[in-house]
Amino acid sequence: MDTESVTIRKAVHGDVPAIVAMFASDSLGGHGDTTDPAALPAYMAAFRRIEQSPNETLYVAMKDGEVVGTCQTLITTTLTGRGGSSMIIEAVHTRTDCRGQGIGEVMIRFCLDEARRQGLRKVQLTSNAKRTDAHRFYGRLGFEASHLGFKLTLK
Repeated sequence: MDTESVTIRKAVHGDVPAIVAMFASDSLGGHGDTTDPAALPAYMAAFRRIEQSPNETLYVAMKDGEVVGTCQTLITTTLTGRGGSSMIIEAVHTRTDCRGQGIGEVMIRFCLDEARRQGLRKVQLTSNAKRTDAHRFYGRLGFEASHLGFKLTLK
């Protein structure tokens, strides 16, 4: 696997269609993502909110000039454990035709390096219960399945 040619950078407006296409091709996610042009304004509005947030960053993995993966980070601070900031990694996704090439690992290691650079105390993520391959992947990278997550859909 040639991961040396994979680079990670902050996403820009022009990346949104490629990111959305990755999400729309996801058969397990169940988020209702679509490449329908009528939905693009909603995606762009969400991108602008992320872009304007001081605590959120959307990244893309690039290979040969194409978006081949994406992930998002959120920095949160709590009072637990005497206070401290943590990174939450969300929406990790590798383009379907690029899976198994180490791109996901490059993205996660990039996020871990960012967390260390910022002096954060921990990194956490959630993964769809159906994604057993992803669970093995995260375990291989040192993550532990230590908590049980819950969601309540409001819309």
